[in-house]
Amino acid sequence: MDNIEILVAFVTNVLFVTTLGWYLITNLQWYDYKLSRVIFKHHKPLWHLFYFFIPFIAYHTTGQFFIIFYLFAVLPSIFIWHKKLDKKLVLTWRVKRFLILLVSLTLFQDVLCTLKSACAVYGVFMPLAVAYIGSFMIEKFLFAAYKKQAKQKLASMKNLQIIAITGSYGKTSIKNFIAEILSKKYKVYATPRSINTIGGIIADINNSLPEDSEVYVCEAGAREQGDIYAISNFLKPQTVVVGKVGLAHIEYFKTIENIIATKLEIMQSPRLKKAYIHTSVTDEPHDKVTFFGNRVSDIDADLSGTSFKVDNLELHTSVLGAFQTMNIEVCVKIAEQFGLSDDEIKQAVKSLKPVEHRLQLIKANGKTILDDGYNGNIDGMLEGIRLCSLHETGNKVMVTPGLIESSDELNIKLINAINEVFDIVIVTGTLNAALFDKHLKVRQKTILHDKSKITDILASQTKSGDIILFANDAPNFI
Repeated sequence: MDNIEILVAFVTNVLFVTTLGWYLITNLQWYDYKLSRVIFKHHKPLWHLFYFFIPFIAYHTTGQFFIIFYLFAVLPSIFIWHKKLDKKLVLTWRVKRFLILLVSLTLFQDVLCTLKSACAVYGVFMPLAVAYIGSFMIEKFLFAAYKKQAKQKLASMKNLQIIAITGSYGKTSIKNFIAEILSKKYKVYATPRSINTIGGIIADINNSLPEDSEVYVCEAGAREQGDIYAISNFLKPQTVVVGKVGLAHIEYFKTIENIIATKLEIMQSPRLKKAYIHTSVTDEPHDKVTFFGNRVSDIDADLSGTSFKVDNLELHTSVLGAFQTMNIEVCVKIAEQFGLSDDEIKQAVKSLKPVEHRLQLIKANGKTILDDGYNGNIDGMLEGIRLCSLHETGNKVMVTPGLIESSDELNIKLINAINEVFDIVIVTGTLNAALFDKHLKVRQKTILHDKSKITDILASQTKSGDIILFANDAPNFI
């Protein structure tokens, strides 16, 4: 090859490897940096074929013509794919370290091959594989260092009370409610958003936990057995909550028994003093366990708020959803444990703020919007449907991908409830599209694969007086 051809091949290889690396790290970030989940649990595995394997094969088969294929096929398709994502790659330091390592390895390989004239075709797989392995080793080392730092910080806060919450449903709501109620009497810090992995918790402790906090509230999530144990053994919470358990993430755990066993790993905290467990999890008595989920009565839940009793304590909240009463029930019990009076609890519950994107009521342009985008369980979605049935004017409109990481049986149960209430349904994504298309019997249905069109469709299909339920706003890689 002459110098021009060598330069073109060199630059093309660096750009192509970086493009594949961008695709790889984007998928890894979605799936908690677990390569096995990216390969075997991806919700859209055909993406790997179109955006990774076909370009990879073309690179090794098209020779000098690959530059044309790359510039006019690979690069535009990856650009369009990225542009349409509603959950784009976040350039965290972990991502930056991976990309810097990948580009450095590719440049090193290509320079070495060029100087030695040893390569007919510059490698693609080798820099990707070495960058992934190298990045994995770097992150393991940094994780150990950050974990040690977080342990030291927690150890220095000798009077800190830690409350850890797990369960299939309601973790974030319980966390937020506990933090709001206890903040009436204590300095409380709760993990933001839905941070619930060991890595996220460690980073939050190091970067955000105020050293004068008296109570730290966090949630513990899991995709495999051992995840909750790792969090519980690290945090050593004195108080734990196991919320309602169901079929969420059943594709990872295979059986409900495995889900329950994983959630109960939180009981292995070395400093455990008190545990609150929902009646759906177990009825096995334990001297440290208080069961909840059956002490709520006289529920009156509509679009204006929720009134109910916990034992004989009469409560009212602007938080929507009858199912939230069981979440507030456990918060009341924890508040009692922490010494709040009945009057303090009543006032705290009354002032609870709706959790963002969880049956959050919004008024806009004469339309009523129920934003339940962060709820992905059957009970919450059925309650959203029930609340919409109480709306007396206009059409009832629902936007949903259905239940994710669940069963066809539960999705059919959801569809049957939708059929009884809604006039217009917009199904987003492809995961449950066939099931909804077959069983949905509403006046008007739209199967929408491209979520970027949702605004235009709602503008044309809805009017003032309608109610719109956004249920389980899953990202479009699902």
